[in-house]
Amino acid sequence: MEYTFLGRTGMRVSRLCLGTMNFGVDTDERTAFRIMDEALDAGITFFDTANNYGWGANSGLTETVIGRWFAQGGQRREKVVLATKVYEPISSPVDGPNDARGLSLYKIRRHLEGSLRRLQTDHVELYQMHHIDRRTTWEELWEAFETQVRSGKVDYIGSSNFAGWHLVKAQAAAKERHFMGLVCEQHKISLLERTAEMEVLPAAKDLGLGVVAWSPLAGGLLGGYSLKPGIGTRTAQQAERIEKHRPQLERFSALCAELGEQEANVALAWTLTNPVMTAPIIGPRTVEQLRDAIRAVEIHLEEDVLRELDDIFPGPGGETPEVYAW
Repeated sequence: MEYTFLGRTGMRVSRLCLGTMNFGVDTDERTAFRIMDEALDAGITFFDTANNYGWGANSGLTETVIGRWFAQGGQRREKVVLATKVYEPISSPVDGPNDARGLSLYKIRRHLEGSLRRLQTDHVELYQMHHIDRRTTWEELWEAFETQVRSGKVDYIGSSNFAGWHLVKAQAAAKERHFMGLVCEQHKISLLERTAEMEVLPAAKDLGLGVVAWSPLAGGLLGGYSLKPGIGTRTAQQAERIEKHRPQLERFSALCAELGEQEANVALAWTLTNPVMTAPIIGPRTVEQLRDAIRAVEIHLEEDVLRELDDIFPGPGGETPEVYAW
């Protein structure tokens, strides 16, 4: 496994981030334990979750599964750089109207307490805003997060699904308070979703933020199974997406066959070629999927392959404003 610093911090994380969204839902607890054990054995130390994973009435289930895994001991908790998120509702009748989507000092405090309780730990290394809250002021947000950092319950603060200008505004407000502010942005990035190249990635680079890619396989489309008939159950929407991108996916599959690599691993390796990228999130449902994904960090994509990938999956063409002006 390879390691890198998380943005401008001095904390090292693995170049693959273990996503746990499926744990307790599509992946039972026993299998989730095996995946986390094998991930650690393979050197994956960066784990990502969220307080609402489990969804609806089961919100918090994934954190609970991780907490039970930590409780087994064996220095599992000490070896993991743990990231969780806040923003979404978690089906809490006690919170009433404050359980709605959004961020507030009130909600951040209460939801962090809930996450720590479910995770059976006294702190998290990275606490992330799951989405931008356009209603709450940065004065309130940084007051909330600073309090948690100073208390020792959180080490670093991150964001997810922020626009480039949101990152800039957040950091400007943090600087006024002499606070470190954000250290990373988690964003939707894949060969099929390259919009971030216009503004988010340049902003992150300029601000010294790490970037974590979510859905690097484009919801499974780049995983190599989308073109195979009879694999899994597909919704009408998924089938429509496959047909929309079929020519690209067929060319991509042929290129990967020439390289002798699995489609998913090439897609993951592509994200790692961007110098601002910290890690893509892998979300294995099985131990076998985890074992397959580890290969991605060993793949070196030559310039001619990168050009071919750009031809198959064209990006926006550069950064703004040059991408549409001059």
